[in-house]
Amino acid sequence: MASKGETEAAVRTAIIKFEQEFLGRGPDEVRVFIVRDMLVVRLRGVLTPAERQLAKTSEGIDMVKRLRQTLIAQGRERLCEQVTELIGAKVTALFTDIDTLVGERVFVFTLESDLEATFRPS
Repeated sequence: MASKGETEAAVRTAIIKFEQEFLGRGPDEVRVFIVRDMLVVRLRGVLTPAERQLAKTSEGIDMVKRLRQTLIAQGRERLCEQVTELIGAKVTALFTDIDTLVGERVFVFTLESDLEATFRPS
């Protein structure tokens, strides 16, 4: 069985690959945290140069957010399946938001069971 750190690293790799395939580039930094029955993923440096330009206006911010939401909606099922396979716990929901001012995005995967408990010594 993989350790907590190894599992977090595997999810990190899968998220980077997903971002590269769906958005054409990966984030500058990805951190993954297993917290009870959740996976929290923080991505830094996610905006493309074009998105950074758009994000200078409120209309542009809305466009960037809508675009990212649409792309996630198209890949959501595949991403949840990949994460489920990697961690051995079923993903029940995926929540995401992006902050265009700082160029960060957060994913929160909720899980069917307490994944963190599987890494604690008995």
